[in-house]
Order: sequence, then structure tokens, then C-alpha cells
Amino acid sequence: MKDLETSDPREHSQNIRSELQKVAEHLRRDLAKVEDPQAKALFETSAEVLFGLINAFSHFEAKSEEAWK
Repeated sequence: MKDLETSDPREHSQNIRSELQKVAEHLRRDLAKVEDPQAKALFETSAEVLFGLINAFSHFEAKSEEAWK
């Protein structure tokens, strides 16, 4: 994660979104590597939650939702 000096929240948001994307993709890759159904469910649920957060950060950055305007 980049250590940003800026006070612009969108730059920090982009940085966090990037890190969340990496974790979500890692979880999806690991689904194919584990056999335990409970672990698979945990990984898939976690990835879905992270993708939801990624979308929220994207909407914040684009100010595409009324709440972010």
C-alpha cells in the first residue's frame, strides 16, 4: 500500500480499493486450492463482501451516488 501524503480522500480511496481488489482476487484464486466446503464458503463470502466494498469506494471516487455528492 502506498503511503500517501495528500489530504485528497479520493487518492486514499483509490489506494484502499486497490488493496481490497488484491485480497478479493486472492480469495477467489484460493477457492480452487482448498477442498474444505466451509473454507470455500468463507472465501467466497469474503470475496463478495470485498467486491461490494470495492464498488462503494468506486462510487465514492466517481461521486456517482447521491450520498457522495
